[in-house]
Amino acid sequence: MLQDKYIVCKDCGNEFLFSVSEQEFYAEKGFENEPGRCLDCRRARKQQRSGFGNSGYREERQMFKTVCAGCGQEALVPFEPTGERPVYCRDCFQAKRNR
Repeated sequence: MLQDKYIVCKDCGNEFLFSVSEQEFYAEKGFENEPGRCLDCRRARKQQRSGFGNSGYREERQMFKTVCAGCGQEALVPFEPTGERPVYCRDCFQAKRNR
């Protein structure tokens, strides 16, 4: 028989309730482990992993200037080109991809 449990969050150290209904949900989904983080810490961790900062807005991705290997125009890409492989602008990349 399931009972409400109190668990200590491994991030903030606060106790949180792992209710019977949450335990049933975990069992229904096939989850074998209990949650290790409270709801607030789970939300914060999810935001960090999805690229959102503490403000709740997506953080700007750093872009790098390069010259497109297809058309020779300047292009911005979300990675730092190493020079080992050709880098294409968005239009040339799409055209090459659709061939």
